Amino acid sequence: MKLFRKKDFVALVFISLFSMGTIALFYQILKPNEVLPIYQPNLVNEKLVDSTVSYISKYHTIADFNLVNQNGEKITEKDYENKIYVADFFFTTCQDICPIMTKNMYEIQEKLREYNDVLLLSHTVMPEIDTINQLKKYSIENNVDDKIWNLVTGDKEQIYNLARKSYLAAEDTEFSKYDLIHTENFVLIDKKRQIRGYYDGTKKSEIERLISEIKILKNEK
Repeated sequence: MKLFRKKDFVALVFISLFSMGTIALFYQILKPNEVLPIYQPNLVNEKLVDSTVSYISKYHTIADFNLVNQNGEKITEKDYENKIYVADFFFTTCQDICPIMTKNMYEIQEKLREYNDVLLLSHTVMPEIDTINQLKKYSIENNVDDKIWNLVTGDKEQIYNLARKSYLAAEDTEFSKYDLIHTENFVLIDKKRQIRGYYDGTKKSEIERLISEIKILKNEK
């Protein structure tokens, strides 16, 4: 004797599929959205933070800036208004980590060019060497798209303060007031000018994590 009639079997399958769909829907509704942390100076490696801001535990944002890019154009915080961006510090004659960092920044440029609200910003730590012409030459050699990625130079004190007091991404030196040791850090900045992530710009796995977390940040409400 048959245990199930054909129409009973069809009904059972329908009920099972409906139940699975309902459970999946509730899971999506109830699952919390991923949210990236907001980094404050008191949470960052003290070697990378100027002592004048190291105590700050909330409301830290990137300061206003006035720099010049590889095309001789003035670049300020207004150019990054309502944008997500990745910042780093480098110099064009560096033969150590900079070539790897530049190559990886180029990968970010290419993989995220579909997003018109994601930009890149690389600051030279040696403005005395990295003139506008030098930055332009470097940008051509490394296929920099100037609609997405600015290489900037400017007043050394301002760059020092940005690195140590805003981006919290470079080490101080003992031998000169406004010299610093740049690191491999890529810094993720949100549309409110807050720091949302640090990444080793020399490692492929970190670049993949950065790209993934930019997508999370884009979906953040």
